[in-house]
Amino acid sequence: MSKNKFRGPDYEEHSIEDETGKLVGHLRIKPSGILWKKPDGKKFYGVRLEKFIDWIVNNGQTKVQ
Repeated sequence: MSKNKFRGPDYEEHSIEDETGKLVGHLRIKPSGILWKKPDGKKFYGVRLEKFIDWIVNNGQTKVQ
């Protein structure tokens, strides 16, 4: 039996644009946290997933799917 497997990416990255199409930043989602970088930034600013969960539950708006 083969031990080979597909390996998924370590993170997913999205470019964020405003309503005019201007780039406002990059969002990187990792299993351990969320990172943000300005369009011309060299560094990501990040928060651990546990802290993000606490913040979004206490400050976010409830949305119906």
